[in-house]
Amino acid sequence: MSVAAVAATEAPLALEVSDLELVYRVRGIDRPVLRGVSFSIERGRSYGLVGESGCGKSTVALGIVRYLPRNGRISGGRVTVAGLDVLGMSSRLLREYHARSVSMVYQNPGSALNPGIRVGAQVAEAFTVLGVGRRAAAEQARAALERVQIADPGSVMSRYPHQLSGGMQQRVVIAMALAKDPALLILDEPTTGLDATVEAEVLDLVAHLQAELDTAVLFISHNLGVISKMCDRVGVLYAGRLVEEGPVDTVLRDPRHPYTVGLLRCIPRGGVRKDHGRLDTIPGFLPSLGADIPGCVFSDRCALADERCRTQPPELIDVVPGHRARCFYHEQASLLPRAEVADLVLPAVDRRAEPLVRLDDLGKVFHQRGHDVHALAGVSAEIWPGETLGLVGESGCGKTTLARAVLGIIGPSTGLVELDGRRLPPVFQKRTRADLRALQIVFQNPDSALNRRHSVRRILLRSLRKLAGVRGSDAEARVVNLAERVRISERTLTQKPVQLSGGLKQRVAIARAFAGDPKLVVCDEPTSALDVSVQAAILNLLVELQAERGVSYLFISHDLGVVRYLSDRIAVLYLGRLMELGPADVVFDGPHHPYTEALLSAVPTIDGGGRTRIKLQGEIPSAARPPAGCVFHTRCPRRLGAICDVTEPPLVEVEDGHLMRCHIPIEDLRLLQAAERVTT
Repeated sequence: MSVAAVAATEAPLALEVSDLELVYRVRGIDRPVLRGVSFSIERGRSYGLVGESGCGKSTVALGIVRYLPRNGRISGGRVTVAGLDVLGMSSRLLREYHARSVSMVYQNPGSALNPGIRVGAQVAEAFTVLGVGRRAAAEQARAALERVQIADPGSVMSRYPHQLSGGMQQRVVIAMALAKDPALLILDEPTTGLDATVEAEVLDLVAHLQAELDTAVLFISHNLGVISKMCDRVGVLYAGRLVEEGPVDTVLRDPRHPYTVGLLRCIPRGGVRKDHGRLDTIPGFLPSLGADIPGCVFSDRCALADERCRTQPPELIDVVPGHRARCFYHEQASLLPRAEVADLVLPAVDRRAEPLVRLDDLGKVFHQRGHDVHALAGVSAEIWPGETLGLVGESGCGKTTLARAVLGIIGPSTGLVELDGRRLPPVFQKRTRADLRALQIVFQNPDSALNRRHSVRRILLRSLRKLAGVRGSDAEARVVNLAERVRISERTLTQKPVQLSGGLKQRVAIARAFAGDPKLVVCDEPTSALDVSVQAAILNLLVELQAERGVSYLFISHDLGVVRYLSDRIAVLYLGRLMELGPADVVFDGPHHPYTEALLSAVPTIDGGGRTRIKLQGEIPSAARPPAGCVFHTRCPRRLGAICDVTEPPLVEVEDGHLMRCHIPIEDLRLLQAAERVTT
């Protein structure tokens, strides 16, 4: 019987995974990666899979679609999709299964799309493999793009992938994935690289299409807020074993495994700030690939573990009907001792003193294909010693351009950057060694920032030589001191970046930035690619270094919870303009600029509460053709009328230390936003 014929029988379960065992053969030895994983998804339902990087989430997905690397092998268990025995399929049936029954959306849509083929041809190919004629496939491709809410599908079909925004690329990939009306849609970190508003739009789109097509969804993510919003049930995976599973509300509200408790404690929420309420972390590391674990897989990192846990594997048992946990002491899980010490004492920021860094009317115009692209327009701000200024806004708003202008990587077209009251040369090539040492950066992706051929010790020695002029035995001693400060072991110093986890690589990047004792460190999305436990450790490290050294941060992130935790003040950028600037609590609690209000409303929360979602219509206008008047008026849900269309509002102080660029008086915004909070 064909795949299509079996799928048509409408099996009650879209996906059933039973005791799945998977090994990778490394150096002639089969090393277990998945250890008896079992779960199921009903048609039209969604299931979340969470856990740290390396716990086996993506391997589960690859096992379900049978798309494993050469050294991967399923050694036991059963997988059925819409009644089809996936593991028993011949090559012909497997091709048909991939073509008709299952689709997968990956984390990076840019790598899933062919850069040399126009979007229309790629979407049409998803239909031609089903036997649709070329002309009909083109028409169905256009309809598929309309279904994922792309307003101008004809224009998008004629473009190449690099000409689309990240959110638009992800919509195209989702359109291709749903072309076959699959029984199962697997989403592997589909929103990790997206800003808050685009993430919310993609999640809304997935939820709408799932309801329309009655498709089952397996959602893999380390963002527990996204899982809470999108999923009916959730499974917590650790070292290839499912340690907890149940309804998402129950598991996140009343976790019964110490690992789940640890994950939830890593997340900055409930207004927690760096100066009161440090983030907890999960001590230790995941077991090595294929490690022999006679007892509980989490016992080496669990503060509740005893000899029984280390020698006997616990069963996955019902703690309440429908909620299962793999722990001998599940009733004590909520009492898990915390790993972190008491709060740090951070020195108060003295804003009566001279600012460390001052930006005055900073502007940047790029010239592209005969057009002037205004990436920054008249940005003015200060950063004081020991302060963290958070910088937020949608992709393309100018955050990274501003950071590069501060560092001198690009020269501003207008305005200036001052350091300690002294004007800096516009580009880093003309700055002194002291200037370069004072301003450093930690990039989003440490893989591209660290020399993969050098050991960690050599990377740090080079930074000390270049920035601080330190050599010989003094440099060796400084390397050891740096390693201790960022909690890097002596063994790690001998390794190369390729041998390190994402968290360790980011610690090396931070150590390199601090080699010259900087005054300001620009952190450009330093935790966006990290899971929550590693993210908590990196954020704690940044706070410790700030308390110890009095360093300032310009912290750029799409994760508004992280920004609130770390920042003293927050700046909100839109289309290269500063729309709001003020103390973190004031900007988050309101009243806020309508754009800030929309950004905050888009953030999914673990408890499922939060603000009523404000949907912004359309994409950010082109910086080559910014709108007249207020640049936000084309998307603003609180637009007043002609004054917003014609007159650009100035950035003015509406409260003590709180600046805003809006025609609506602050008291009117206060009343409007307070009334809506009461209503919801």
